[in-house]
Amino acid sequence: MPIEYLKRGQPAMLPDLSETTRTVQEMLDRMETEGEAATREYSQKLDSWNPASFIVSPDEIAAAEKALPETVKDDIRFAQKQVREFAQRQRQSLQEFEFESHPGLIVGQRQIPVSAAGCYVPGGRFAHLASAAMSVATAKAAGVGHVTACSPPRDKNGIHPATLFGMSIAGADTILSLGGVQAIGAMTFGHFTDKPVNILAGPGNRFVAEAKRLLYGRVGIDVVAGPTESLIIADETADPWLVAVDLISQAEHGAESQTILVTSSRQVGQAVLDLIPRAIAQLPADSIAATAWKNLGEVAVTDTREEAAALADEYANEHVQVQAADLDWWLKTLQNYGSLFLGEETTVTYGDKTSGPNHILPTRGGARYTGGLWVGKFIKTVTYQRMTRSANDRIGRVAARISRIEGMEGHALAGDARLEKYFPGQPLNTSVLAL
Repeated sequence: MPIEYLKRGQPAMLPDLSETTRTVQEMLDRMETEGEAATREYSQKLDSWNPASFIVSPDEIAAAEKALPETVKDDIRFAQKQVREFAQRQRQSLQEFEFESHPGLIVGQRQIPVSAAGCYVPGGRFAHLASAAMSVATAKAAGVGHVTACSPPRDKNGIHPATLFGMSIAGADTILSLGGVQAIGAMTFGHFTDKPVNILAGPGNRFVAEAKRLLYGRVGIDVVAGPTESLIIADETADPWLVAVDLISQAEHGAESQTILVTSSRQVGQAVLDLIPRAIAQLPADSIAATAWKNLGEVAVTDTREEAAALADEYANEHVQVQAADLDWWLKTLQNYGSLFLGEETTVTYGDKTSGPNHILPTRGGARYTGGLWVGKFIKTVTYQRMTRSANDRIGRVAARISRIEGMEGHALAGDARLEKYFPGQPLNTSVLAL
């Protein structure tokens, strides 16, 4: 049977970013050519923020820590411990190796952290203090030498104190009270720090995402993230109330946040639909979740779990939760997701805040070809080789012949020159018949 939709959202459409691209490119160009003065001007214009120094001082960090209740600091420490230990395990999984691939030819691999990383921690409607751990702590676990972290000022006092505390204990070497495109440009060009970064990481609004996209190539980036996406797979064993709450919890990210239920039980699907208004009613009056669910929420009913898995992989969502029997089957079967949450006992909220795996993840189908931010994003996997002279007897001749087949005579000569030096008097045997 075809998939039955109990609720359809508006068709997913990529936004027209032409005006955003123009604005961001103009800002980046000015910041590069005019330097810190342009960055200050944009901060004043966009955030009404132009302090004597954008670098947050140790005294300001200490004041933020002092202002926070001990319970809040303990919670931040716990969440960061989870993220840091997961990232450290990832780091340990990256192996260097060396082996002899041909007699006399030694090849190998090294793992080298980038020297400088820039981590953006969003502000705006919410204090995204969990993002400090996800980017900064992960970069430090990778062994990055210098991490510059930016977050926008909340008010005349600068960065939200909980966010500032989180950035500090995550290990940021320099913290800038800057937001938006001006923060991304400042980290890239080394404004106020004289330390241009090699890679940019961290979520942000469409202007931040576009700045990262435009700078990619000059620097590395984690992902170009769009609005939050969350998909739940449920069968007849699922608790409809937990499903409804989990859907709405992710819809509150913003009006463009898509939440989807894929279920093999029509009864569960209908029950979730009936419970959604109750879940929304428990949110603050100004929550955007109702709008996001109305416009983008979907409930799809499939006949089998195989169809449910195939549909979930087709969506390739940022977050996929499974509230269904036989969790091992789902773990082995599902292929396209940013992060997977198995069983009703876990939820995307835990992944966003405290459980450990990174919450900076691919959106808009990016899960078909990439994962999210992880310790490896801050590490260069590089190769090396060394050879004995005797190994040139085979390697050099084959390389020269292949080069001549390709028509690259200069490459062939590099092999010939070594053969003539290491094996004087022997025929080169590197010419090829015309093809």
